[in-house]
Amino acid sequence: MAVTMVKLSELRRLKKAPHSTLEKISRWVLPDFAHRFLFSQSQEFPVARFFLGALFGALSGAGLFLGLFHNVSMTSVNRLLAGYAFVAVCILGGAFSSYFRCSVLLIFPSVLGSRGRAYLMLFVLYGLYRGPIANIHRNVQDVAFSMGCNIELQIKHSKVMWRVVMEPFMQVVQGIVEDNGEFQEEAKSVSRKFQSIRDEVMGQYGYDSLEQGPVAASNSTQDLYAAKTMMQCDNVVEQGIERCREWFEVKWQDCMDAIKAPVINHILCVSMRFHFLCDIMRVMKPWCREEIPVEGNFGQTFDKLNFSIDALSREFSTNVVLQEEEQQSVFGVSTLQEDFTEGLSKAFEDTKVILEQFLGLIQLLLSCTFITIFTSAFGYARQYTQDIRFDNIYITTYFRQIDARRKRADKRYLLPLKKAERGLFINPRSLSIHPSELKLVMAGLLQVVSLAVFVCVLLAVDMVLHHIFDIIRRHTFTEFTLTSSHHIDINVGGQSMMAKLLRKTIGAFNTSSNLDMQSSNQHCLPQPRALTTEDYLWSFVPLLMMALMCCLQVYSNRLRRVIAAFYFPKREKRRALFLYNLQIQRRISYTKKQRTRLMQLGTGEKTVFSGVLSRLERLGCRLRWCCVCGERQRGDRAMECTVPGCQAAYCAQCWRDLGRICYACVPTSNWDPVESCSDTDMYYVH
Repeated sequence: MAVTMVKLSELRRLKKAPHSTLEKISRWVLPDFAHRFLFSQSQEFPVARFFLGALFGALSGAGLFLGLFHNVSMTSVNRLLAGYAFVAVCILGGAFSSYFRCSVLLIFPSVLGSRGRAYLMLFVLYGLYRGPIANIHRNVQDVAFSMGCNIELQIKHSKVMWRVVMEPFMQVVQGIVEDNGEFQEEAKSVSRKFQSIRDEVMGQYGYDSLEQGPVAASNSTQDLYAAKTMMQCDNVVEQGIERCREWFEVKWQDCMDAIKAPVINHILCVSMRFHFLCDIMRVMKPWCREEIPVEGNFGQTFDKLNFSIDALSREFSTNVVLQEEEQQSVFGVSTLQEDFTEGLSKAFEDTKVILEQFLGLIQLLLSCTFITIFTSAFGYARQYTQDIRFDNIYITTYFRQIDARRKRADKRYLLPLKKAERGLFINPRSLSIHPSELKLVMAGLLQVVSLAVFVCVLLAVDMVLHHIFDIIRRHTFTEFTLTSSHHIDINVGGQSMMAKLLRKTIGAFNTSSNLDMQSSNQHCLPQPRALTTEDYLWSFVPLLMMALMCCLQVYSNRLRRVIAAFYFPKREKRRALFLYNLQIQRRISYTKKQRTRLMQLGTGEKTVFSGVLSRLERLGCRLRWCCVCGERQRGDRAMECTVPGCQAAYCAQCWRDLGRICYACVPTSNWDPVESCSDTDMYYVH
């Protein structure tokens, strides 16, 4: 008999109704042994629980390690050691701790929440960096390099034109340098030929050297040459007189030899004794002193010419000296010789380093965000087991079972809820979004919309810049044509010394050159790059996922309670029982609370909104809302108060719950206020 009773109790336990929807699905889908293992007590199947928990911890540890450390820079050995240590800790947690297993599973619904959106937001920032931000940086860098290339091209053309201008002059100077030896020979030849002139001017001849007193007393070449010329003139006169006398002597002797008669020869030859006539030539000496044929600037000219010939005869050498003068550039920061492209490259490399550091920060934040997801899941499990009011606003299966059991026992029950109570609970089986959940959805969508606006603005800026740079590329193409031609031909005739010297100097200018250069700035034009489809997907797909997560967050938050209830079933029963008893107490005081609220509402002053409603009623558009549950009443379905001046309206159910009495127009002296029980109110967790 005892064995029969044990078997009956065992069968009754096996056939006991499941306390959760998850348990119902498990019983219907899984085999019987798997269902019994999943929903068994913690002391049952200890070995299987240990090994399966360790396996779960190993798999979850590997996944968590990849999520946490895949962006952290580590050596292979350190990464391997850290991975082994992390997985070992997770194996211990999975084998011995229900909190750990529950927290790991709570990560999945937490991913669809605000932390998951934060994780995706970092992906959006990463996509913006890899997409429009990097593209804008690349296009701006390309345009800057294009400007530098055009500047260098202008400098190159300026150098070519300057070289064309200076090349003939440099050839002349170079020719003079190369003809240095010939110039020296010409100079020596000039010096040798001038020596005869110097001897003629400076030589002491044509006068008696014993009478050079006036010559020695002269201070300048002009006076010296004038004195010498005067003395030479006197000497010429004296020599003329002397020769004249000698001529008379010769002729006297010849005459005497020709006539032998002693007396006759003296008579006939007496005229040969007129040598005194030679003294008449002395009348030329005053003319020499007064009319000396010497120019007034002869001495100065001779001195200069003598000095020049003397300097020319010493040594003739030519050297080319180039003097470089540094000038401040137009921009005031560098010279024209500075490599503009190198400066731009360095500036953009510095900017790229900053962006790479920002990218590294984003990757680090991705790991930190993953940590916050895990801590959020663990915090939910901890508060679920410690705070009985935490996230306890769901009408669960066990809640319905309690209500059905009380209904069968003919006791006070709650379901179906009154309209005024529906805003306090969430039906996890319903796909409709609760008002408390709607606030969370709207806040998330507002965040997504603001981020989408920022992304669209950034993409629009990139598109506008690409369009501008493309216009610059298509309309700044320039072709350069540099042409130059010159021909110089200077002919110097004659064979004189000066002619030869001029042919050596001025003749060097006989040069010819032609320049015809064609170039363009084709290689300097910017090549703006547009974003690819992949870049747009990196920007918009995470945004769409964030928007989808805002809607799915409602249902993922409901799933958190299901996971926690699976690991802590006894706690879930106590929570459901507490919520049911609390709502029973609220239902008992429901009428009094509604009556107090309506009486307070009835004593309020009329607002502008009530005045607008009265005007709409006069136009035939009647708008009515239930004063208790707030549901809109269409047509004649509203139960209106018959007291004159009272504008309260009720739905049929609330009118029955209040005993068909309008408390909005009850005098205030009949108030019986009820204390609020806000200290035991349940609250919804985001």
